[in-house]
Amino acid sequence: MTRVWSVFSVVFAGAALCAAADAFEARVSSPDGSVSVRFSLGKDGRPAYSVAADGRPLVLPSRLGFQPNLLDGFTRVGDSRCSVRESWEFQFGERRDIPDAYEGLTVELRHESGARLNVELRAYDEGAAVRYLFPVEQPDGVELRFDGEHTEFRLPAGAEAYEEHGTEGPYRLTPVSAIAPYCERPLTVALPGGGYAAVCEAGNTDYARMMLSPLAGVEGALVSALGGATTNTEAENQRHDPSVTMRPGQATPWRVLLVGKTPGELLENNYLLLNLSPPSRLSDTSWIKPGKVMRAGLTSDSGKQVIDFAKTAGLDYVHFDAGWYGPERARSSDATRVAPDRASELDLREVVQYGADRGVGVLVYVNQVALKRQLDDILPLYQDWGLKGIKYGFVPVGPQAETRWLTESFAQAAEHRLMINVHDGFRANGITRTYPNLMTVEGIRGNERMPTAEHNCTLPFTRYLCGVGDYTVCYYNNRIKTTHAHELAMAVVSFSPLQWIFWYDSPGHYRGEPEVEFFREVPTVWDETRVLEGEIGAYATIARRSGKQWFVGMINANQPRNASLPLDFLPPGAKFDATLYYDDPDAPTRTHVGLRRQQVTAGSTIDVELPVAGGAALWIRPTAGQ
Repeated sequence: MTRVWSVFSVVFAGAALCAAADAFEARVSSPDGSVSVRFSLGKDGRPAYSVAADGRPLVLPSRLGFQPNLLDGFTRVGDSRCSVRESWEFQFGERRDIPDAYEGLTVELRHESGARLNVELRAYDEGAAVRYLFPVEQPDGVELRFDGEHTEFRLPAGAEAYEEHGTEGPYRLTPVSAIAPYCERPLTVALPGGGYAAVCEAGNTDYARMMLSPLAGVEGALVSALGGATTNTEAENQRHDPSVTMRPGQATPWRVLLVGKTPGELLENNYLLLNLSPPSRLSDTSWIKPGKVMRAGLTSDSGKQVIDFAKTAGLDYVHFDAGWYGPERARSSDATRVAPDRASELDLREVVQYGADRGVGVLVYVNQVALKRQLDDILPLYQDWGLKGIKYGFVPVGPQAETRWLTESFAQAAEHRLMINVHDGFRANGITRTYPNLMTVEGIRGNERMPTAEHNCTLPFTRYLCGVGDYTVCYYNNRIKTTHAHELAMAVVSFSPLQWIFWYDSPGHYRGEPEVEFFREVPTVWDETRVLEGEIGAYATIARRSGKQWFVGMINANQPRNASLPLDFLPPGAKFDATLYYDDPDAPTRTHVGLRRQQVTAGSTIDVELPVAGGAALWIRPTAGQ
């Protein structure tokens, strides 16, 4: 790892940067100069920022601050700059080697109330970021409690965005000026004249969730909307209080703008959210084991059948879902034992031992009703039982208190060597770096909802920009709206270190289909990820490397395509064995997936016909003997 720091005080004088004695402007540019972030403090003491890429405006001058009264009346106390060039490794992500290079600017402000506030800005080649930090030195009597954050995103005229609402909403391309309140993030923006950006959040461990709402009175502008709508057992779709309370020395999450000339570049650059999240707080991660998961019925026999199927399908875990300890939303249900009316059919500890003897772990679901009441009891108990993880159900998200509870629960679970999958509305936004035992989250319209191929071709460039997503790949279920080759490819397109596959299926559905070998071989974490081609909502081809093997997922939406895929991402001079799994109406199986095996090199091209809602998967490994 290399690191270069350069921090110095900057005092600007002269008309070029100071329009008046009490006004101030400063700019910081990314290492290659492509992205710049400008800070300004107006005569009225209003702080603002703007972002440009390749000389084009991405965010027009936009105000910063907090409601109700920390919006103006600031004076500058000082400012400093930093320059960082470093890299780090992440073994549970979409890429192992992660660069972290930026130019930073911190502006120290004093409000007329006496409160101190620093605005931190960073310019990366991959995008830009801004956050607020409240210095430790605060005057007596200042209360850092606010009705909401006011960070604006004034986007260029004519910008369109892929709007989404709700925990598992569909996407709709709409003018930014027409976006409804409480829009989800990441929000992918198609810029006028070409190019893309995405508004994201990163580094949130103790703060209200940021969503996006229209900025009143400004056409085509958005503003941070904390809290947002959520769903819990107390009140459906409740609008939570957006207030936040900060402590001296505490910083807000980062407001991030990913940039890319193509939609694929946004996904390739999404490690920026990991960079902007705190480093791992776990001293030992050797017990964290990514892998593939299949849900079982709520009986011991069903669990053992999945475990027996594991060798065929490459499964690492069996999962017992809602209901194993009783009705999930009933306060009378006790997550410290199997429900009495199921105990004769489900011996959880017996299944755990059966799986351990065969190298398969056991995961269980627990609804938030029991989690909130019994977490301190179930974590050591589940560790004693030999369970490997918990799937959280219907956890409320949005308010600051809920974020804090979730973060603390990840730390507690890690103390007991338990991996976590959070459903329903939570999105990780980089926190998997901080707590690597958080293996996946929902916050996605996955195959549980049987989405369209168009939706699947939208996800890589929208939802997956913020990281892990529990898509729950289906295969044999007759309600899927895509081909089976498309579903195979989703095991690569969808990134989830714990990857649930065969959702709605059972081992009995398998009838020897040869393409299941792809599910058996495909990993769930990666050393390298490349987007080879993609158009939002139309098609996507993603290649991921694990060691010396490559896996490629190609998915298609509403128009048939004749795809020609160059393999120039392979190392030159080496030979590889490739297996292509593709849609073949003449294949003699009910899934109609054909297999084509051939030897390839970096100079080879794979040609494949992709029908409507179709796809293809490709497994490439070094030829034996090399």
